[in-house]
Amino acid sequence: MQALLVLDLINDLVHADGKRAGEGYHRFATEHGVLDRAATAVARARAAGIPVVYVVIGFDPGFLDWPADSPLFRAESDDDKPALGTWGTRVHEAVAPLPGEPVVVKRRVSPFHGTHLDLLLRGLGVDTVLLTGVATELVVLSTARDAHDRDYRVRVLADATATGDEQVHAWALRLAARTAEVTSVDAALPVGVHA
Repeated sequence: MQALLVLDLINDLVHADGKRAGEGYHRFATEHGVLDRAATAVARARAAGIPVVYVVIGFDPGFLDWPADSPLFRAESDDDKPALGTWGTRVHEAVAPLPGEPVVVKRRVSPFHGTHLDLLLRGLGVDTVLLTGVATELVVLSTARDAHDRDYRVRVLADATATGDEQVHAWALRLAARTAEVTSVDAALPVGVHA
């Protein structure tokens, strides 16, 4: 059984008005049609009965769970941090979850760290994960490696992933290919695909 993981396609990262849009995520996603490709993947997965699982990064009010010493999670103020329950941490409307579709909240790069994602996937009978999301070199690559080490088959949908830099994106996909199959939405989820 396959599952489609929609990783950090949240407003703060991929919406034009998002807090991190200036880091290139929105531009890359727009120029490469990433949200459209991700929406196609979501629609085809749903039509085939393949579970769609969303992962979002966000932190509790007060930010006690914020990794203050991380070079990745730098922030000038609490206003720069992705706070749970705000517009910024909601999944972009182009790929928004339907009622009943699981949304896993993570507080670090990997969606397996400190979450119930593995239990959820096992409960669904999943042995193969299809990955879409942003950023390619962060959550996508981390998910590919961590899923591989948990004995899932991993397929990265390259045309439905994005980051802020073309070269970083290309290198991340090359690294992902060490533990995953790097493919496309059309190859992994052709029209008429079955779970």
